[in-house]
Amino acid sequence: MERLFNWLRFGSSGTGITALDFAVALTISALMAWLVSILYKRTHRGLNYEHSYISSLILMAPIVTMVMFFIQGDLVLSLGLVGSLSIVRFRTPIKDTRDMIFLFWSIAIGLGAGTYNWLAVGVGTLFIGICVVLLYLLEYDRVKHSDYVLVLSGDGNIEFGNFKDIVQSYARTYRVRSREYQGKTWELVLELSFVSPAADKIEEMLAGIRGIKGVEQVSLLAPQLALPM
Repeated sequence: MERLFNWLRFGSSGTGITALDFAVALTISALMAWLVSILYKRTHRGLNYEHSYISSLILMAPIVTMVMFFIQGDLVLSLGLVGSLSIVRFRTPIKDTRDMIFLFWSIAIGLGAGTYNWLAVGVGTLFIGICVVLLYLLEYDRVKHSDYVLVLSGDGNIEFGNFKDIVQSYARTYRVRSREYQGKTWELVLELSFVSPAADKIEEMLAGIRGIKGVEQVSLLAPQLALPM
C-alpha cells in the first residue's frame, strides 16, 4: 500500500503531487482550451482560418500544464526549460494579432491549471469569453467606413468636373491619386471613402460614371489586406 501511495506521488522533491491532481489539471486545461477554440471559430471574421491553429489552441494548454507540473518551483528545471526554448525557435507567422491573443489565452489557461489556480482559470476564461462575445456582437472591431480605389480610363477629351459631381453625391471623401495622358487616351485614379456603403449605391455611382461620354473602362478596387465577413 505504501508503494502504491509513493507511486501516485509525482516528482522527487516531496511536493506531494498525486496522479489525480495531474489528471484533473490536464482535463481542466484541455476543456477550457476547447471552449476557447469554439469561441474563436464562432467569432472569427475572415474568409477562412487555419484548421491546424484550432488544434494548436486546444493542445497548447495541457502542454503548458504538463510543463508547469514538471517545474513545480525547481530552479534547475526552469533554467533547463529556458535553455530548450532558446534552441527550438518558432517561425510560424501569425497573420492576425487576434490569433496571438487567443494563443496567449490558451497559454494562460495552461499556466493557471498547472499551478492549481483552477477557479481563477474558470472565472478568467468566462470573463474574457464574455468580452469577446460582446465585441463580436457590437462589431466593435469593424471599421465604419470602407476605402476603395476607382480607376477610370477612356479616349478623347473629357470633362473631369462630371466625375466630381457624381463621386461627391455618393462618397464621403475622395482624392485624386493620379492623372495620366497618352495622346488622346487618359487614365484617372481616385481614392474614395464610403460610410457603410451599400451595393446598390455603388452600382448607381458606377452606372452614372459609365454613362459619361468618353469613359471606356471603370474599375473599383478594395485595397484592404484582410476582408471581413
